[in-house]
Amino acid sequence: MKLASLRTESRDGQLLVASRDLARAVPVPEIAANLQAALDGWVDTAPRLEAASERLNSESLPGEIALDPAALAAPLPRAYHFVDGSAYLSHMELLRKARGGELPESFQHDPLVYQAGCDANLGPRDPIPLVDEAWGLDFEAEIGVVTDDVARGVRAESAGGHIRLLLLLNDVSLRHLIPGELAKGFGFYQSKPASAFSPVALTPDELGPAWDGGKVHLPLRVEVNGEAFGAPEAGEDMTFDFCRLIAHAAKTRRLAAGSIVGSGTVSNRDRSRGSCCIAERRMLEKIETGAATTPFLKAGDRVRIEMLDRNGGSLFGAIEQKVEAA
Repeated sequence: MKLASLRTESRDGQLLVASRDLARAVPVPEIAANLQAALDGWVDTAPRLEAASERLNSESLPGEIALDPAALAAPLPRAYHFVDGSAYLSHMELLRKARGGELPESFQHDPLVYQAGCDANLGPRDPIPLVDEAWGLDFEAEIGVVTDDVARGVRAESAGGHIRLLLLLNDVSLRHLIPGELAKGFGFYQSKPASAFSPVALTPDELGPAWDGGKVHLPLRVEVNGEAFGAPEAGEDMTFDFCRLIAHAAKTRRLAAGSIVGSGTVSNRDRSRGSCCIAERRMLEKIETGAATTPFLKAGDRVRIEMLDRNGGSLFGAIEQKVEAA
């Protein structure tokens, strides 16, 4: 099933069950007021939401509406926890290589994660605010999963059983603020403003054979100003699958229902597939020609992030954002 959140006066929006073709949706207040409430009671709400989904996909329902991405908030407009990883070492290797360095050996077996902001997530059509062009505004196209309650110390072998939903996200980054923050030895904060999320979150079964329990085996497509920027295969070079990321995040703490775990920028070693962020393309340019030439985002630029199934249908809907001067 596919779930969305209609933007309302409530900070958490109103839960919608969306049709598989993303054309229609129906509010389900009798099941749960919002997605967080549904996740809190997933054992009871999931079968009822699934039944509503099956009815919506087979017939017209009273109270159904057209699914308008512009009217949607993020599936979880605010989340209790968002841990973002860097599961694609091909991406990390490239960034280090451009700076003349190599990945530490520990990166091969110990995932790199940080705790991201999640109290004011952006919807799929919300603009990306540009405060200062000198900060180096970039997008990062990623896949994320949403968990139920995860016990501290969960093993990777069983962590996949806690994945309830998947979604896409744009992890907005301010590249020129990152070095100064990392130099302090305390991680990202100002360099990572609010992220945007896909119109819908979906249950793993909606992916069919493209979901192997820990990875999504489909291209993640990015366009900038209407031109293709990249379409890396999401499952091909993912060093740490979502099961490993969840187990790593839960090593010393439990994760509450509604926790988001991000993959980090999707990346392939086959560079002909393009990139899911500007920084990666700039590093390739620097390695190949000695100079990075692709500019970071500026006011008026548009970014589109989407994943299609093997028949060309949009799975999550598209994140479509315009950069606007703040």
